[in-house]
Amino acid sequence: MTSPLPAPPPASTFARDVRVTWWYTAASIAGFQVFGLFIWTLLMVLRASTPAIVLFVAGGLGSVAVSLLLMARYRREPLDIGDVSGHRPVWPLVIAGIVVGGVTGAAAGSLLLAVVLGAQTLCLVRWRAGIRMRLVVLLIVVIVAAWVIEVTRLNPAGYVADAFGVGLFLAMLPPLTATSLWWWDIVRELDRARRAEGRLAAAQERLRLASDLHDLQGHHLQVIALQLELAEKMLARDPAAAVEQVRLARTSVDEARRGTRELATRFRGVPLPDELANAADLLRAAGLRVELSVAPDAADAPADVLGPVIRECTTNVLKHGGGVSASLALMHRDGGWVFTIDNDVREVRGTGGSGLDGIADRVGRVRGTVDAGHSGDRFRVTVRVPEGVLA
Repeated sequence: MTSPLPAPPPASTFARDVRVTWWYTAASIAGFQVFGLFIWTLLMVLRASTPAIVLFVAGGLGSVAVSLLLMARYRREPLDIGDVSGHRPVWPLVIAGIVVGGVTGAAAGSLLLAVVLGAQTLCLVRWRAGIRMRLVVLLIVVIVAAWVIEVTRLNPAGYVADAFGVGLFLAMLPPLTATSLWWWDIVRELDRARRAEGRLAAAQERLRLASDLHDLQGHHLQVIALQLELAEKMLARDPAAAVEQVRLARTSVDEARRGTRELATRFRGVPLPDELANAADLLRAAGLRVELSVAPDAADAPADVLGPVIRECTTNVLKHGGGVSASLALMHRDGGWVFTIDNDVREVRGTGGSGLDGIADRVGRVRGTVDAGHSGDRFRVTVRVPEGVLA
């Protein structure tokens, strides 16, 4: 049984560690903003009127909500989005963020706060390459200018001036947001590069096999064609010699078959520890946590039988699993070899299909057994093969 190389995971999926990085990034940005607004609210409770406090709280909640929506959008957008001007749905959110930031700043009587919240909204947009850094520098200059105007002209003796520390704290929010999202983009680039590396390795393996097969078959087919052409020309004047050329052509056919079989054996005959390590790496590249257990003498296991089984099971996990973890094990037990692959699934699906049927057929020919089934949200395949079998 030959197993096709698994298709690469969809570009929209992220490895688990990449998802965790995003949640750390988003939580730090949102937490920073919420904490700053909360401290400012406490200061307003001490000095401002009730209507101003209510308006400030409403504006602050609106500002946080817009930030969360922009971050959710930022996560879904592709890295090569280009100019955001072609993505119009983002601008209503940007305008809303600037408006509620202005309302919040007006309720607090603070130009600095209004500018900071507006700058925060702009920093949550995925800008075209090269624009973000210039924008952040410009926003920092505007924030500093707003702070100078605040403490020297608008409220030189008011509670905002007393809250210099809070204003400075919030002024750090836009550059922190920009650098955090820049770091997230780097992590996504690394994840995409890891996936591309896996696809490239599979493509290189296909090319190597295709090149070897082309060289082998091309040589033999050319020889056979010449021998048959010579036999055709000699058939009328020297039938015996023509028969000899046909016999040589048949010998060339046998050599081509033998060479093809040896080539297939070479590609199929990867030691099982390496086969398992490759399967684990492929699953990790698809974003799964993988546990791998291999017996010390696993190299003695029948690779011709278990190698295709491991590849087929790995393909099934990638195609039908949809979970975040998997485990592979190959153990020498009770006078035979036991291969187990276990993964979590998002939904219970049928255990039938040509993949498992093919595995059962291959293993059955060497008097082995296959057990497959669901246990809660996990699916396990157990393959038992007697010791010393040949495919």
